[in-house]
Amino acid sequence: MSDPNCIFCKIIAGQIPSKKAFEDEHLLAFHDIKPWAPVHVLIIPKLHIASLADIGPEHEALMGRMLGLAPRLMRELGVTNGFRTLINSGPDGRQEVYHLHMHVMGGPRPWSQG
Repeated sequence: MSDPNCIFCKIIAGQIPSKKAFEDEHLLAFHDIKPWAPVHVLIIPKLHIASLADIGPEHEALMGRMLGLAPRLMRELGVTNGFRTLINSGPDGRQEVYHLHMHVMGGPRPWSQG
């Protein structure tokens, strides 16, 4: 299930290029085009889910996969001194793209934001 108007669905479909860090049948991880940290990737499900508020019990395994991928990617990308994960949800949570996504950020401080 995808949304033809969603920028992340278009990235998943290959209609918009991205610098991929990981891909399997359930998830795509790619480097953020406006990074807040030296290493900043987004992990997104290939299933279009608008926000974390839309997660139900049927998505528990998917969410576990997303969280489990974060430390693996940081190790592979050379982050050795800790990292931050962030999921914005809804307008008051500062969500900008309405496709569930997790920011994973690391690398030496200071960061430009966060």
